[in-house]
Amino acid sequence: MSVLRIRRPGRLAAEAAALLIAAAVAFPLYWMVLSALKPAGEIQSTDPRPWTLSPSLDSFRRVLEQHDFGRYFLNSLIVAGTVVVASALVAFLAATAVTRFRFRFRTTLLIMFLIAQMVPVEALTIPLFFLMRDFGQLNTLGSLILPHLAFSLPFAIWMLRGFVKAVPDALEEAAYIDGASRTRFLWQILFPLVLPGLVATSVFSFISTWNDFLFAKSFLISDTSQSTLPMALLVFFKPDENDWGGIMAASTVMTVPVLVFFVLVQRRLVSGLGGAVKD
Repeated sequence: MSVLRIRRPGRLAAEAAALLIAAAVAFPLYWMVLSALKPAGEIQSTDPRPWTLSPSLDSFRRVLEQHDFGRYFLNSLIVAGTVVVASALVAFLAATAVTRFRFRFRTTLLIMFLIAQMVPVEALTIPLFFLMRDFGQLNTLGSLILPHLAFSLPFAIWMLRGFVKAVPDALEEAAYIDGASRTRFLWQILFPLVLPGLVATSVFSFISTWNDFLFAKSFLISDTSQSTLPMALLVFFKPDENDWGGIMAASTVMTVPVLVFFVLVQRRLVSGLGGAVKD
C-alpha cells in the first residue's frame, strides 16, 4: 500500500502533464476549425473569442466551389499515395538487403543513408530544380514524387532495418527447410512481420508529402493543373485583404485525409512505434 501511495501522485502528475501537452497540441487545430466556422464579421473582429454562437459553412462552401479544387485534391492524393507505396516497397527491399546480405560497402551505404537525413531540404531545393529541369519534369507531378521519394527512403530504410534484423534467422532457416523459396519467405513471412514498421514509416511519408509546399511552389511554375492542395491556399491570399475564413476552411479540408489515414493505421502504427518483432 505504501508503494501505491508513493506511485499514485507521480502517476497523476504524469497524466496531468500529458493532458496539458495534448491540449496545447490540439488547440491550434481547434482554432483552425473554429475560424473556418466563424462568420466573416467574427473572424475580422478585434476581440477574438474561443467560441462562436453563429457557426457558418460559408467558408467551406467557398473552398469547395473554388475552381479546380477537386483537381488539386486528386493531385495531392496521387503524389502522396505514390510516394507512400513506392517508398514502402523500396525501403522494405533495401532494408532486407542491407540486413540479410553481406556485401562490400554495406556499412558505407548505411552511413550515406544517415548523412542524407541530416541535409536540410531547403539547401537542396535549387539543385533539385535544375535537376528536374534537365530531366524535363518541371510542371509535372513527377517533380514532386521523385524528391519526396528520395527524402523519405533513408528514414524508412533505417527504421525497417531494425524490424528485419529482429526477425530470427531460425525462422528463415525453418522456412527454407520446409521448401519455401527466398521470394516466398520474403513476401509471405518476412513482409507480414515487418508490416507495423512499414505502416509507421508510411505515416511519416504521407504527412510530409501531403503538406509539402516548398517543392510544389518551386517545381510547378506555370501549369496550375498540376498543383496540389497546399498551392490552393494561395488563392485565398489576396493583395487587399486575405480571406482567413477560406484559408482556415481549406486547411481543415487538407487535414481530414491525414486524420483518416492515421485512424485507419493507428493500431499497426502503435505496434510499429512500440518495437520490432521479438524472438
